[in-house]
Amino acid sequence: MTISPTDFASLLCSRLCHDLLSPVGALNNGLELLADEHDPDMRARCLELLADSAKASANKLKFFRLAFGAAGGFGESVDSREARAAIEGLFGEGHKVKLGWLVEDSTLPKPAIKVLLNLALIAGDALVRGGQLDVGAENHNGQVEIVVRAEGLRIVLDSEMRAALTGTSGDAVVTPRAAAAYLVHALVAEGGGVVQVSAPDDAVLLFGAAFKAA
Repeated sequence: MTISPTDFASLLCSRLCHDLLSPVGALNNGLELLADEHDPDMRARCLELLADSAKASANKLKFFRLAFGAAGGFGESVDSREARAAIEGLFGEGHKVKLGWLVEDSTLPKPAIKVLLNLALIAGDALVRGGQLDVGAENHNGQVEIVVRAEGLRIVLDSEMRAALTGTSGDAVVTPRAAAAYLVHALVAEGGGVVQVSAPDDAVLLFGAAFKAA
C-alpha cells in the first residue's frame, strides 16, 4: 500500500473538509436564523447554538492541527498535555465518550503524538454509541509503546480501516475516511514497527504500536 505525497495530501484535505462541514454549516444556518428571528427567547437559543458550533469547530481545528499538522513548535517533542486536551476537546464535554489518560511522560516525540492522536480519533469514532476510551503511552529512549482501548455498547471498525492500519490494503484504493489510519501505519512502519488491531469479534477494540519515534 503506497500513496504518493500529493495523493495523501488530497485524502487528508478531503477528510478535514468532511469533518468540519457539519459544525461550520451549523454556524451558517444559525446566522441565517438569527437574522430573521425577532423573538428574544429564540434569539438566545440561536446564539447558544452558534456558540456550540463555534466551539466544536475550534476543537476540531485544534485536534487536526496537532494530529495532522506541524503544531507543537519546531522541536522534536510535544507536551503530552496538549494531546490530552485535544482529545478531550474532540470527545470530552458534551460527548458520550469518557477519556482515560494513562500517559506519564510529560513530552513525547512528534511522530508518537501523531500516532497516539490518530489512533484515539479512530477508536473514538468507532464508539458509535459512546463508551470508554483509554489512551496509554510510554517512551523508552525513543522506543515508544502506544495502546488505545475502546469499550462501548456498539463498536464499528470496518475492514477498510483495519487494512489501512495494518498495511494490508494491497492495491485497494484508500478513501479520505481512512487517511488517519494510513498515516498511523506509515509513521509506525517508518519507525520499524507494526500496528496491532484486536479481532473483529472481540468485545473491546484494542490498538497497539511499538516503534522508534526519535
